[in-house]
Amino acid sequence: MTAAIFETNLTGLIHRGKVRDTYDIGGGLLLMVASDRISAFDVVLPTPVPGKGAVLAQMSAFWFNLTRPVIKNHLVGMGDDHAALAGVARTGALAELKPELEKRAMVVRKARRVDMECVVRAYLAGSAWAEYRQHGTLNGAPLTKGLREAERLPHLMFTPSTKAEAGHDMPLTRKEGEDLVGRDLYALLERASLDVFSAAHDHARSRGMIIADTKMEFGFIDGELALIDEILTPDSSRFWDENDWKPGSSPHAYDKQFVRNWLIQSGWNKEPPAPALPSDIIQRTSERYVQAYERLTGRTLML
Repeated sequence: MTAAIFETNLTGLIHRGKVRDTYDIGGGLLLMVASDRISAFDVVLPTPVPGKGAVLAQMSAFWFNLTRPVIKNHLVGMGDDHAALAGVARTGALAELKPELEKRAMVVRKARRVDMECVVRAYLAGSAWAEYRQHGTLNGAPLTKGLREAERLPHLMFTPSTKAEAGHDMPLTRKEGEDLVGRDLYALLERASLDVFSAAHDHARSRGMIIADTKMEFGFIDGELALIDEILTPDSSRFWDENDWKPGSSPHAYDKQFVRNWLIQSGWNKEPPAPALPSDIIQRTSERYVQAYERLTGRTLML
């Protein structure tokens, strides 16, 4: 197992998020470095997962390139893609980027972020299943009666949430979402999210995988809507092997479900500080992330 990177400390740090350290490198560009930090229930855990950041960065780059015909995105190039970065000045954090960080780093264009998490669901799982089981609704909208856990929804559903800097994201009804960002932008985000998900879902099925749900972020670059942050990673999505899927059961997910399950069983109250993870949970989570990357991309992970 590769050594874990919990945080980076380069020149020009402007934001340290739950997972990514972001640096301003000038020229309207940012350097985003994905650490091995892992969060659950919106709390950063004290124990990193080795290799996780490399999975997130390389997987995002794969999906950004695959969905580029659908909508533009903020990716200029990976830290080790010297051809893509040929025209980028090697200043600040980019000049300090060491080889062990290059494969977990992305140079991206600055964007004016839309403060709404854009969630698309194709199957009834996770918090969506919990809401449906209790209220028969999804983001406040009534659903067909008698659906089972992991059941495929009648159609793709756009179920956005707030984007909280601290604490928990909260699901938004359509009206709440329109009030938050405006009716026209809401419709634009919905269409873009569904189109990106559809393209990704078709690719995943060709690889024997199911994308049950995912969340995306958008921003404006030069006045045009674009995908930003990360996209379709095990941190932001629920992936299943199509052979494991059976309505009425909970398929093994290629994400951090091992972590969530252990934390729930530990009795943790989902408020900081979070407990340290045992080594076997770290190992299994790391393996699942790598498997997700390699199954969906057809590539070997480069660390």
